[in-house]
Amino acid sequence: MDGWVGQVLRVKLTEGDCSVEDLDPDMAKAFIGGRGLASKFLFDEIDPTIDPLSPENKLIFATGPLTGTGAVTGSRYMVVTKSPLTGGIACSNSGGYFGPELKFAGYDLIVLQGRAPERVYLSIVNDNVEIRPAHHLWGKSTVETESVIRSDIGDAQKAKKTQIASIGPAGENLVRMACVINDHRAAARSGVGAVMGSKNLKAVAVRGTGRPTIADSHGFRKATLALTGRIRREKKFALEARIKYGTWRIIEMMLNLGMLPTRNFTAGSLDGVSTIDEIRRQILVKEKSCFACPFRCGRVTRLNDPEFQGEGEGPEHESFTQLGPCCGITDLAAITKANYLCNELGMDTISTGVTIACAMELYERGYMPSKDVPFPINFGDKHAMVKLVEMIAAREGIGDLLAEGSYRLAEHYGHPEISMSVKRQEMPALHPQGYQGLGLAYATSNSGACHTRSNLNFNNRLETVGQAAKIKAGQDFIAVVDSSGLCWSIFGGLLMLKDELLSYLGLATGAKYTDETLMLAGERIFNLERLFNLKAGITGRDDTLPERILKEPVLKEQAEGQVVKLAEMLPEYYSLRGWDENGVPTLEKLAQLGLSQGEQCDKDNRCA
Repeated sequence: MDGWVGQVLRVKLTEGDCSVEDLDPDMAKAFIGGRGLASKFLFDEIDPTIDPLSPENKLIFATGPLTGTGAVTGSRYMVVTKSPLTGGIACSNSGGYFGPELKFAGYDLIVLQGRAPERVYLSIVNDNVEIRPAHHLWGKSTVETESVIRSDIGDAQKAKKTQIASIGPAGENLVRMACVINDHRAAARSGVGAVMGSKNLKAVAVRGTGRPTIADSHGFRKATLALTGRIRREKKFALEARIKYGTWRIIEMMLNLGMLPTRNFTAGSLDGVSTIDEIRRQILVKEKSCFACPFRCGRVTRLNDPEFQGEGEGPEHESFTQLGPCCGITDLAAITKANYLCNELGMDTISTGVTIACAMELYERGYMPSKDVPFPINFGDKHAMVKLVEMIAAREGIGDLLAEGSYRLAEHYGHPEISMSVKRQEMPALHPQGYQGLGLAYATSNSGACHTRSNLNFNNRLETVGQAAKIKAGQDFIAVVDSSGLCWSIFGGLLMLKDELLSYLGLATGAKYTDETLMLAGERIFNLERLFNLKAGITGRDDTLPERILKEPVLKEQAEGQVVKLAEMLPEYYSLRGWDENGVPTLEKLAQLGLSQGEQCDKDNRCA
């Protein structure tokens, strides 16, 4: 196969057995790769009603056909499983160098199943695959884990080339917001790290000497040169801004729009937030890029604060906002330290920050009794915020309850409405009351609230008219991007066009995609995820937003008085998707998408 390697590595952790299977070419073309293929494997191989932390769940690492090919931003891989946070499908995306190295070793996917009887890590060197003891790694941070594994390899050159994806103590302790970390990058959302921990799997270390073949290597190189040339000519300012400011520019953008989530989404701005130039001056060491990416949006940073010391990467804009203003905090050093801790302990910064913000509101409203906490938990208390990050990862004291996520925390105290989450996943760092389509995207995302599941367009952002069509098309397109192995951020600001992606996929794989069949593949992937969730018990009733977002206007300036008018958009969205009034895909729609009988609903057109 071209583009795809054509091999799936299956690891049976309970038995300690590893085997290689051929990838079905027709399935690969229909579901593209990455997110799509992994979702197909998960749907086919597990019962969506199982306990996500049981051995019956499977954890899938999946690359796309463009991962590791040299395609611009072709670094991405996905981690797909049943989420312990939402109970639905989890699909977390990460960049860096791990995904390409997995392709170089000769695999499109790793399917991890069962539970190892002892603590282990997986070593992959081309076709030499070993399940190794990891007792010496347990309890260590992700940074320490990478260092020890590389030290164990011995050979300096081989150690340097080895790419490692690991969990920290949060994953070991089954924190529902635990993530998988590689290259200081995170497959962050939905608790995929907890599933990895439940399997007694500490890390996956991979090194490969191969390269994916390209169907038309000359045309592919020509397309890459044309794309990079066009970006430098036509998008010079956007490229320079991306390199200089990374994702930090979004902080200022949201602040200017009044859409920066503040004090658990009770406001959209906060006095004292650092400007991007202040952030650069105070903590930036250098820019860093993922494999085959010219944008260098990664930020290597260092703290020299009297109270908070350390070095690492980030915080990116999501981490900055949800550990900062969402908790009423503007202190850059405290925010950065909390971000470092999340990366080292292996936790999603978005869910961690919003869960702490939820705890702060519960405490200040008197819903969380003082006897339950060892110290006051008030908005703006930077020391409390940093300490809570550590307590969550260790499940220490009140941290044990926060480790369940904001919804379960708020439900425990009788006020689930205080949780700013969708399908139990915490909302990202863009306030939906400032953009109607964003609210619809959050509500209908298969993985719960997520800012990377639709191609967002801020034009006419306060109007509901036309939003359903734009969000539906964006969701289908991003499903294609995630499945291809490219970074979705390259499509922001039209740095890459859909026609260029279509060309890339054809040149790499030889598959004769058209614009229509490519978008149909994205729609197929999105609908398959929807069916998984329906079978897991997540229905149209869950396509909603927190009451605060629907009923309580909190933003000022341009969006003053606005709430998300979901009821005006959702019926049209369902209709455009070919779903019934309950949000269930019709048999006609599934037939159009070529989904098999086993993937359809029952004779009454119900999946749950």
